[in-house]
Amino acid sequence: MARCTAPVRGHSTASGRAACPACSSRYSGYGSYSNSPPSYSPSYSSSGSSGGRSGGGGASSGPRPRWSRPSSSVIYTLTEVRALTPIRESVEERASLDLRDVFLCHAWDDRQGAAQELHDLLESLGVKVWFSQKDVSLGLPLMRAIDKGLAQSRVGIVLVTPALLRRLPAEGIADKELSALLAGERLVPIVHNTTYEALREVSPLLASRGGLSTAEDTMANVAAKLAELVAL
Repeated sequence: MARCTAPVRGHSTASGRAACPACSSRYSGYGSYSNSPPSYSPSYSSSGSSGGRSGGGGASSGPRPRWSRPSSSVIYTLTEVRALTPIRESVEERASLDLRDVFLCHAWDDRQGAAQELHDLLESLGVKVWFSQKDVSLGLPLMRAIDKGLAQSRVGIVLVTPALLRRLPAEGIADKELSALLAGERLVPIVHNTTYEALREVSPLLASRGGLSTAEDTMANVAAKLAELVAL
């Protein structure tokens, strides 16, 4: 009998549910899972892209969000389009302001690992990223620098890792960053080396936000989706 992969990989995105041998037959359409992000009505094309799947398993085509370029080979699930649509609307509302594209929130332990990798991938795609490793000047109080970075960025991305899950209960700097980002539709969780189920045990509010997961996509393709999301 097929075993459910939810305890290990999670089912917070459509492709994760589709890849589960026990649950795929029960979830024949995207967005039907009870713990999916809130339902939106984004404008998209259902024709998908002629390019290959942008990572992980699942279908070879999917809905194209309205902000995706016609020539783009990046493939999204319907769940991802629904989750990212309000973020895109926030980006467009702040388009006239001279801001960084992204504020990268991460655990201190990840600053030279996964956070640095995501930062470098985004910068290589032309995304302007606020990153503590390069944007906190010597002698400048860290919290003051973070407040400035949050105010001067269109979107916040939170790199959810085991290290972040350990840090959040202590209510450190990452927790303060999250409080500010959760106040509006400007937050995209990026789950890496953990699951939404583990996140839900630590921060149900953050887990309720739809985002992206490296369990179902490569970090490079996650960066490509974020780059399209903030492109103006």
